[in-house]
Amino acid sequence: MEVAAGGARFVNSEVAVLGVGMHPWGKWGRNFVDYGVHAARAALADAGVSWQDVQFISGAATMRCGYPGYVAGATFAQALGWQGAEVNTSYAACASGAQALAAARAKILSGACELALVVGADTTPKGFLAPAGGYRPDDPDWVRFHLGITNPTYFALYARRRMELYGATVDDFTQVKVKNSAHGASNPNARYRKRFTREEVLASAMVADPLRLLHVCATSDGGAAVVLASLEFAKRHGRQVPRVVAISTVTPRFASQEVEMPDIATDSAAAVAGHSFRASIATRAYEEAGIGPEDVSLAEVYDLAASTELDWYEYLRLCPVGGAEQLLRSGATAIGGRIPVNASGGLACFGEAVPAQALAQVCELVWQLRGQAGERQVSGARVGISANQGLFGHGSAVIVKR
Repeated sequence: MEVAAGGARFVNSEVAVLGVGMHPWGKWGRNFVDYGVHAARAALADAGVSWQDVQFISGAATMRCGYPGYVAGATFAQALGWQGAEVNTSYAACASGAQALAAARAKILSGACELALVVGADTTPKGFLAPAGGYRPDDPDWVRFHLGITNPTYFALYARRRMELYGATVDDFTQVKVKNSAHGASNPNARYRKRFTREEVLASAMVADPLRLLHVCATSDGGAAVVLASLEFAKRHGRQVPRVVAISTVTPRFASQEVEMPDIATDSAAAVAGHSFRASIATRAYEEAGIGPEDVSLAEVYDLAASTELDWYEYLRLCPVGGAEQLLRSGATAIGGRIPVNASGGLACFGEAVPAQALAQVCELVWQLRGQAGERQVSGARVGISANQGLFGHGSAVIVKR
């Protein structure tokens, strides 16, 4: 048993990842269920198990897809064919996939099941994501859009913060995009498989100064799925597979070092001076896994804009605060460097398919730890961490170990 900061107790937290699967990202114009079923069947085939063997299905909800999206677990179960499995649906904005994964892991660790399927998929509108329509002054997400703080504006404010505090430049943001596009060029599941040049990025339209169109991720359709099992199940079936060793889904404490839209301020039951919510997400995962950032081989992070990837270097403690630009410039975060980040290509190459993206990150970590990532393979990968954040205090980090 390990007792972490804050009194959390972590006992027998590991589960086996038997299989992973994805539906390629893009704008396909189909129902989100199609993408989820495709990913689920791919993950089941990868795991070498049948849908009939699954005891628990955990779906990540998608708010834009009508009632079926609100009950994604049952929707995917019905599409695969009713077979009596227990069902769960989780919603946590961009961290939905990780919460659905956490629900499945908890079910396995409780002894209530041995084999679980986790699925997330989305069909997105054209343009950036927006809140529900109408006059909604009691909805803080609606309020920030009403005030003009759309997602690209929010990303640009964070970019300006980095420029002011740490000397980041537009060239740094551009280098992140160029790096990730080179990683994703060989990824068959990526939407954008083009190697962009610095000149092409800087020639794209200005969206929210200093960020241009190619600095900001798109919205996409796509799906991802993960098959989890107890370690005993995996052993009985002769499988030595990667393991999920930590899932962090902590909420903020105030006062925070950074403003988190749309929660500009709040009362706090546990005020912490100098606290960073995003840094706390990874800290909790490291504590649960019993490792530190020095043990990590690669990271998949939430690059909604190229500039935000730099923030995540620091939140994951891959470098000191203010050191992200130097880490990037050194080549350490490119494949072949000391700590590759977004070897998949990240959201820069995939775009946002909200319920699926945290699961897609886990898929990439698993392929990397198995040595199945092809041209984008990180040599000797043994431990991977993902990081994600959603609105309303949702955040997630998942650590997978070989």
